[in-house]
Amino acid sequence: MSRIANKPLLIPSGITVNIQENVFAFKGPKGTNSFLANVFLDVSHDNNKIVIKLKNSLADGATIREKNIDKKFRASLIGSACANIKNILHGVTVGFEKKLVLVGVGYRAQLQGNVLNLSLGFSHPVTFKIPVGITIETPSPTEIIIKGCDKQLVGQVAADIRDIRKVEPYKGKGIRYSTELVILKETKK
Repeated sequence: MSRIANKPLLIPSGITVNIQENVFAFKGPKGTNSFLANVFLDVSHDNNKIVIKLKNSLADGATIREKNIDKKFRASLIGSACANIKNILHGVTVGFEKKLVLVGVGYRAQLQGNVLNLSLGFSHPVTFKIPVGITIETPSPTEIIIKGCDKQLVGQVAADIRDIRKVEPYKGKGIRYSTELVILKETKK
């Protein structure tokens, strides 16, 4: 069983939790997000704490081997559920952020409404439609900051923008994360 789930998760002040069957909806200052609990887990909400435990109900006709496999599978879900709820709580209170940097002559990013216009050395301009729940800022023409309350969605949008023009290994031109280390290859001489 996961050691993470031994401690109850504390809900920060200012967050409301709405529970309907297996769906937990969290609402905070940065937005709303929901979590669908697995049917094998018993997720309870008391005061300002969330406690995750295994359900003890198994099928009556199950063999010993099936019960052991089922218990191992169910126990593996606890850590994931706990980490997902922690990410949701962090997202609705503080939010998540990824920063991309454009490296190359003439590479620019410009924001127009809910569309990000990118000039990346192609023969045509590239447009990227910003999904709902994500805000993008361009403090300078070569920087893109992606913000949102859903960690998975922020990471996916950053990866999608980066895939438009990946960093090439000889000159280092392309879109990269601000923390990414690019090792350049030596050219032929």
